[in-house]
Amino acid sequence: MAVEEVFGGTTAWVADNDPGASRILAHHLPQVPNLGDITTVDWTRVEPVEIYCGGYPCQPFSTAGHRKGTQDARHIWPHIAHSLRVLRPRLAVFENVAGHLSLGFDTVLADLAALGFDADWCTLRASDIGAAHQRNRLFLLAWPADTSGQGLARRWTAGTAPHRDRLPAADPVDIGSHRSRTRGAGRDEPAARRLPVADPEGIGEREPADPPYALATGGEARTVSGGRGRRPDWGPYAEAVERWEAVTRRPTPWPVDDLGRLNPPFVEWLMGLPAGHVTDVPGLSRTARLKALGNGVVPQQAAHALRILLDRHTAHDMPTAA
Repeated sequence: MAVEEVFGGTTAWVADNDPGASRILAHHLPQVPNLGDITTVDWTRVEPVEIYCGGYPCQPFSTAGHRKGTQDARHIWPHIAHSLRVLRPRLAVFENVAGHLSLGFDTVLADLAALGFDADWCTLRASDIGAAHQRNRLFLLAWPADTSGQGLARRWTAGTAPHRDRLPAADPVDIGSHRSRTRGAGRDEPAARRLPVADPEGIGEREPADPPYALATGGEARTVSGGRGRRPDWGPYAEAVERWEAVTRRPTPWPVDDLGRLNPPFVEWLMGLPAGHVTDVPGLSRTARLKALGNGVVPQQAAHALRILLDRHTAHDMPTAA
């Protein structure tokens, strides 16, 4: 969703073997093939794409887990690197937890360099764009290093890609026009990534508070008299909730269900997704909904991070006055 918002394009294919995530992808992208488990894909038989989006599992690097890094069985970056070697996209976008910077990220950068890709990255919290939770994330933009002297941002914004039939996928001269196609790989996420691609800590990850926009799901909202007919008393989180309501342009769903459990529509709202994007998908259990939402990415956050990275290159490529 974020990549298509910033760069344009349409989804060519997705790759996710999680049952819940696959059901969500099929619901929103019924004509788009799902390649399934990327560790078993023959990439020589996959349609080349101009933009490759990936969010490889963050459990190996997350502070909420055991941080086994490359020794974690869920570490699939080597398989993503192999797919890049074969597909040679003009642009690659990746997302992971900020803890990846201190564990395993050096391997990712080394592999990208060995494959002939340059890269730039930044971290951005969901609260930085007004969300009611921190959710600090790492966003990476990579492109072929051999650009024939043309700046990445200038080539993209100029939209001067040669005709697809005359430009092999491995050609690094241009990263494509706004009609280029995107794809998502690897992560158990609701949006094919777009949605590109899991994040076990969910909404309430344990980070230092950053008032007034840090809302952890572990905190309980106090209800005022009158029950569901009235808004919850959010206490110190009221300003954060009201701000995200203004950004999303819709009221906050009730935070708990009739059994007092975390309400999936509330988490969906926290994640900045349209109402029903996950919760209206047929056949999903409450657990599957929460897992998909917890593994997802706030689209507004990702889009802002991509614009930061693109603008950085635009400024770098601008000619200086004599």
